[in-house]
Amino acid sequence: ATYGKRILDLAIVLFLSPVFLCLIAIMALFICVDGHSPFYAQKRVGLGGRMFRMWKLRSMVPDADAGFEAYLAENPNAREEWDRTQKLRNDPRITPVGRFIRKTSIDELPQMWNVLTGEMSLIGPRPFTEDQRDIYPGTVYYDMRPGVSGLWQVSERNESSFVERAVYDEIYHGSLSPRADFHIFVKTFGAVMGASGH
Repeated sequence: ATYGKRILDLAIVLFLSPVFLCLIAIMALFICVDGHSPFYAQKRVGLGGRMFRMWKLRSMVPDADAGFEAYLAENPNAREEWDRTQKLRNDPRITPVGRFIRKTSIDELPQMWNVLTGEMSLIGPRPFTEDQRDIYPGTVYYDMRPGVSGLWQVSERNESSFVERAVYDEIYHGSLSPRADFHIFVKTFGAVMGASGH
């Protein structure tokens, strides 16, 4: 099943690569015009707990983490939201172009490279950062390739806490099948078309 999933990942990415590359090139140009380097990589936890570099289109200002803790300290509501979900609805670090590419999920497209290299799958648990490892409960995550999209993203992605992501990963792990992946893929496409990213 894992082998078949890998073959399907490669086939889909290679087939759609002209579309992906065109979108990436256009948005990279907009980011450059906005005065920023278009790509950045962040270390994430992958299969078996191994670290890898996950690629994205830049949606935040350079040195985005500088002063972020001070911002959270000055804004208790933002601190509570961050501690619970590990993201903010109104993140002050996000650029105007960044808001658009996040809303449409275009910022995730460079991860197709991660899929080609075998570090990620199209569908799987969302990869978390090394400093989130200690607050993530459960272990089934480490048995799967992390995904560009997954059950968590197409469920209550903007409402559930970071810890609750583990529940979705457990459910996904227990229902691994081409049919389950196709269902998530269709819901992901609908979310992208509806610009419901975050």
